[in-house]
Amino acid sequence: MFDLGWSELLLIAIVALIVVGPKDLPVLFRNIGRWVGKARGMAREFSRAMNEAADQAGVNEVQKTLKAATNPVGSALDGVKDAARDLTKGIDPTKYDPESETGKLAAERAEAAKKIQASTARAAAERMKREADAALAKAEEVEAALNAPNGANEDNGTKA
Repeated sequence: MFDLGWSELLLIAIVALIVVGPKDLPVLFRNIGRWVGKARGMAREFSRAMNEAADQAGVNEVQKTLKAATNPVGSALDGVKDAARDLTKGIDPTKYDPESETGKLAAERAEAAKKIQASTARAAAERMKREADAALAKAEEVEAALNAPNGANEDNGTKA
């Protein structure tokens, strides 16, 4: 495009001040701002429409195919990243054909993961129950010690 420096903008502002006058200058700048805003909005809308048309025409898929053809190592790494993402999210048995070997393994692994999660939850619940029982027993001991007669609380031979 064209390039305007600060000196050119200052010269334009001085000429506008002389030609338009100080009273009408704010109105002129407001109108110029609106016009620039409308132009930017139209450019944004045009760019959005072109991107949508490219998406509908399948240009993005062609671009991915060309990228994979020109950079096979990068596309292989993308495949590895996708597989790693699938593993970190967990195996989805519905993603694979249930009749294939992969589908059978995925279903077995998903079932095993459910069993492991269930046993872990059960063990955690049992541990929490044991801790709660121990805390309750200790609280009962403390309560029994506090409710006992004063003569029963002898430490070193003196009464409390």
